[in-house]
Amino acid sequence: MAGVFEVEVDGVEHNHDHGHHAEEAVQIDISQLSPEEKWRLEHARMHAKHKGHEAMHAEMVLILIVTLVIAQLVLVQWKQRHPKSYNMITLFQMWIVPLYFTTKLHWWRFLITWFIFSMVTAFVTFRATRKPLTCTTPRLVYKWFLLLYKISYTTGIIGYIVIMFTLFGLNLLFRIKPEDAMDFGVSLLFYGLYYGVLGRDFAEMCADFMASTIGYYTTSGMPTKSLSDNICAVCGQPILVDVSEEGIIENTYRLSCNHVFHEFCIRGWCIVGKKQTCPYCKEKVDLKRMFSNPWERPHVMYGQLLDWLRYLVAWQPVIIGLVQAINYFLGLE
Repeated sequence: MAGVFEVEVDGVEHNHDHGHHAEEAVQIDISQLSPEEKWRLEHARMHAKHKGHEAMHAEMVLILIVTLVIAQLVLVQWKQRHPKSYNMITLFQMWIVPLYFTTKLHWWRFLITWFIFSMVTAFVTFRATRKPLTCTTPRLVYKWFLLLYKISYTTGIIGYIVIMFTLFGLNLLFRIKPEDAMDFGVSLLFYGLYYGVLGRDFAEMCADFMASTIGYYTTSGMPTKSLSDNICAVCGQPILVDVSEEGIIENTYRLSCNHVFHEFCIRGWCIVGKKQTCPYCKEKVDLKRMFSNPWERPHVMYGQLLDWLRYLVAWQPVIIGLVQAINYFLGLE
């Protein structure tokens, strides 16, 4: 049975009986319309439905702005006063909120990647929280999160390039529809940024726990164990490659405090785990000196982008839900 959509003529909705003239009844068979035309008709019906509610809409916008400002102030104060609880709850929401929406929308590709990430990360986190800490665990933890970081970074960059190519029309060279190319680019960009945020936060949590378990430093800043010259302060394993030598798998880095580390360990500690200090003596780390290659420096800026995305994914849906609840309580919806 074909659906019929009645539109307004001169601002007045006409609903005619079959006895009236056909030219007076402005009706459109929805089944004969394209998806774009259907969207336009729905858009027109929505505007007609809300016509004359300008004052109510202005009030809803004002509530949204005020709620956003207050929520931002509360989150900033919470993060400054109780960073541990803020980070834990933010991490939990980053992990759960997208799962709710993607399950509701049946985005199976995201759900598959989410379950794979969750299982591997849960295993790595479990290993990082065991006491006593196995000597091979720190390298396992840092190598996994460093791998995840590189994959998410590369995926995000590819997604961004695909989006830019689509905007410039280069997708037509490969006979790819613009909507398909844009969907592919946006999906890759979302996957890269989302898993980059989660991996970074889980890496920081594991780094904090392992550092306290290994016992090289305390909150007071004084080491509780002595560190030999040929031992990595992150994983506690021997240094096999000299600082001046070129390693086959990884190199050895020496900080300005003269402590040496495996390449995978110090990269995971400083960049993936957001640690800007020496794991042993807590001296400030100069990333520009440690990573002189200019192609490695943008990784730090990438981490700042992930901080902004964390707020957008974890807290923005909560704020929008709060605004809707306020509007419903005030009878504006």
